[in-house]
Amino acid sequence: MTGDRSEVRLESHTPEVKLDPSTTKSAIVELLYRNDESGYKPHAVHQELDIPHNTAKGTLRRLKKQGYIDQTEDGYYHAREDREDLYRYVGGLDGLDRMFAEHDTDADTDEAVSDESSLSEDAIEDAINVPDNVE
Repeated sequence: MTGDRSEVRLESHTPEVKLDPSTTKSAIVELLYRNDESGYKPHAVHQELDIPHNTAKGTLRRLKKQGYIDQTEDGYYHAREDREDLYRYVGGLDGLDRMFAEHDTDADTDEAVSDESSLSEDAIEDAINVPDNVE
């Protein structure tokens, strides 16, 4: 079935969030929504994320214009309290970070175990009973 759905689950519905986690735009949203008790000037975002100052400044302006963030009268950019979808987006990024961190830790542990239990070529042949004169 294609087309618009007439019913959606609100807690997972984020039609307006069009962010790619690998972009500066997403990194700025993540910074502001993880630190929603603070406001940031472009210079602070530039320093915090180690991105060019003009990139921070331009991206902040675009995010504000698109309704992702807000700005105080004296120029501090901050998260919007009414954007639950963006809080969920950042929460989803946290979940992905945890999942991949756990996966990387498991992979490192598995590699260590397999390195410790590596078998010699003779031991492998003995284990699978390879005959000496295979034609």
